[in-house]
Amino acid sequence: MRRRDFITVLCGAALTGPFAVSAQQTDRMRRVAVLMGYGEADPEAKALLAEFTQGLSALGWIEGRNLRMDVRWAPGRTDLMHTFAKELVDLHPDVILADSTPVTAALKRATLTIPIVFAIVADPVGSGFVASLSRPGANITGFSSVEGSIAGKWLDLLTTIAPDVKRAAMIFNPDTAPYTKSYVLPFFEDAARSLKVALVAAPVHNDAEITAVITALGREPGGGLLGMPDNFVEVHRELIISLAARSNLPAVYQTPVIARDGGLLSYGANFRDIFRRSASYVDRILRGEKPSELPVQLPIKYLMVVNLKTAKALRLTVPPSILLTADEVIE
Repeated sequence: MRRRDFITVLCGAALTGPFAVSAQQTDRMRRVAVLMGYGEADPEAKALLAEFTQGLSALGWIEGRNLRMDVRWAPGRTDLMHTFAKELVDLHPDVILADSTPVTAALKRATLTIPIVFAIVADPVGSGFVASLSRPGANITGFSSVEGSIAGKWLDLLTTIAPDVKRAAMIFNPDTAPYTKSYVLPFFEDAARSLKVALVAAPVHNDAEITAVITALGREPGGGLLGMPDNFVEVHRELIISLAARSNLPAVYQTPVIARDGGLLSYGANFRDIFRRSASYVDRILRGEKPSELPVQLPIKYLMVVNLKTAKALRLTVPPSILLTADEVIE
């Protein structure tokens, strides 16, 4: 409670004031727009959105009673993201939830006034969304999904679970993850020098390029794959997982769902937790706070998921150091 509200309570004047305002605000119908960078049929996308809506419900915002929610889906396609960003802005919502960096970029282009709360953005400062993490400064704030330094951890995990790896390709789409080279690559390069691994940046834009990169990497022994923090990688995970298996390539990813769906190992922020936490910022904005004054939040929960079925298919023995620290082991 703010100090002036505390003093008001102590003095006995307008005892129910702040609480009455909150009640009135939640009784009035408000409009929240959501732009997702996934396909609508994606089970993980549905789970993420459910975390957000459940978080709002716990804070008193019930769809159909005091909340109207407009959701659009743009599965890894920047053209659809821009189209739906304009469409949602034209609805004049009270606040917009943005999933991923390219979605936030599309919404930033579409409005400079409607509050935007982002979830799962890698480099909000470098991407130009906020002036700083502590003082965003405009109409955008939210929840970051990764710190660049974690890249070294991914490469270390890859060489720990697959010691024969001598070449590692970082697969990403520069259109949806433009921050990769500036925000993530320097940490990868430091780790690669320390681990004596040759690092290759592998930009891709479509299924054909994904296929070409992974197939070429698997033609020689000693190859490994690193799936970058990238909306495009998540949307195309089925293809990437199947190609890595076919090419006998060990791979490490950021997103837990990729390991659950058949990838070898993932380590990164708990995306479902981020979506649930993002409801708190939407709630605060609906109650009158400004996004410019809400600091960007960093991840507080991380998950390591290892898929023993995939390890067995790759003829890898998962070391105890990974098994003992994994949050999920898929057998």
